[in-house]
Amino acid sequence: MTTFAVRPGSSRQLAGTATLLRFALRRDRVMIPVWIAVNALMVLSMPGTLEGLYGTPAERADLIRQMETNSSLRAMVGPVFGDSLGALTAWRVGVYAGALAAVMSLLIVVRHTRDEEESGRQELVASGMVGRRASLTAALLAAVVANGVLALLVTAGLAGQGTTGALALGLGIAAVGMVFATMAAIVAQLTESARLARGLTAAVLGAAFVLRAAGDSATDDGSSVLTRLSPLGWLENLRPYASERWWVLALFAGAVALQGAVAYALAGRRDLGMSFLPTRPGPASGRLGSAGALAWRLQRGGVLGWSIGFFLAGVVYGGMTDGAADLVGDNDNARRIIERMGGQSGLTDAFLASMIGMLGLIAALYIVASVLRLHGEETSGRAEPVLANAVGRVRWAAGHLVIAFGGAALIMLLAGLGFAVGYGRETGPILGACLVQLPAVWVVGGVTVLLHGVLPRAALAAWGIAGAVLLIGWVGPALDVPQVVLDVSPFGHLPKLPGGSMQWGPTLVLTGLAVLLVSGGLAGLRRRDMTT
Repeated sequence: MTTFAVRPGSSRQLAGTATLLRFALRRDRVMIPVWIAVNALMVLSMPGTLEGLYGTPAERADLIRQMETNSSLRAMVGPVFGDSLGALTAWRVGVYAGALAAVMSLLIVVRHTRDEEESGRQELVASGMVGRRASLTAALLAAVVANGVLALLVTAGLAGQGTTGALALGLGIAAVGMVFATMAAIVAQLTESARLARGLTAAVLGAAFVLRAAGDSATDDGSSVLTRLSPLGWLENLRPYASERWWVLALFAGAVALQGAVAYALAGRRDLGMSFLPTRPGPASGRLGSAGALAWRLQRGGVLGWSIGFFLAGVVYGGMTDGAADLVGDNDNARRIIERMGGQSGLTDAFLASMIGMLGLIAALYIVASVLRLHGEETSGRAEPVLANAVGRVRWAAGHLVIAFGGAALIMLLAGLGFAVGYGRETGPILGACLVQLPAVWVVGGVTVLLHGVLPRAALAAWGIAGAVLLIGWVGPALDVPQVVLDVSPFGHLPKLPGGSMQWGPTLVLTGLAVLLVSGGLAGLRRRDMTT
């Protein structure tokens, strides 16, 4: 087992950090800008949207009164602390912007720490003049750069609503990102698998969201103990544009410093490639006797996590449906946005369709991650021993693709069941509305398969495609963008269910397109050389 040489002195411990940082930023020159752009555009688009929705003091006062009594919507977006456009922007997107920053940060840190060790590249780097903690430092600095740019964009973009509030919101979002960056750094030392490190850190983020939601549903001022246990709740209690509580930033700073110190201590106490929680060796036969069984073993944790998350999201959104209709009330602008997202139908059906559509967009992220498992297995060299046996490339890939495309169907079905549980009626139409999202999800998955099969070095660009689809579907209707822009996304061609009429033509065309994309990707995989 290769180990780092012991180099006394802090400067030698960090030798090569600048070079590794430049390399990390170069590798992430697509991923980081996409994540920053999606997050920043989501935040910066809100003031104009909210001004159209709640343009008068009376409408804003009515919104605040309704939020004080609507615990379901508080659980979704948090309480309102002010009636200015800046305060409403922080209320509407603050929690979600913080969560997106957290996901971006954990992906960056795990990619440049545990992913590098798992692929064997870190062993080559460690053979040079590189300090023991240089890779960890470079990964964290890359997260600092990404979150810093995001904070600058948010602050500059919202300065017109008030410089102080804009600075508070920008710093708060970046601080949430850094909390989960340092948490990912700890988990990367504890686990031997990058996949597990990402999954565990994402599970902590999910728990933080649940804690905040539970706390906010109980109180209307963010004072619940559950809210204060969550970093997302800290962002909420920073109260941008509403008598900012600057001392909350000390909580973020303390958490980042403590978690960073723990990560550095752990990094100095283990061998390269090892972990404090080693992976339990699995059986070499039986359940792992086929390529498909191996793919299931590798991805079953992710499928389980996404399944639980989608079912719970369905329960929450289903329970909010009646309350959302009450909140919109007679607000014509809010009604128009929801109906544009969910189709021209009754407000309740339109809200259900828009929320189901949002889960469909998120399911596109699942299928990209699942398909790219093929890319990870190939570049890490783990695919070669499998393919050296009597296993063809298509058969090897098919095991992962069945889980990716079938898993997308599973999580959307569970989301539909969750909606049925939360809403309590219209089970059949809701399940149908969830399943009709699948052709568009599969198209995104098909593009990912095509990139991996034909242009493996550009496979990670699938994240950019998924981010663009998410941005168009999430922000486009609120900004009243032209229909031609919405039609760029495959989700723009789906029927708006429940409430609308089923349109088989576009659905079948999207399904056929997904089949063609997957076929093209598999054909490319069969003909090209394997990469390492």
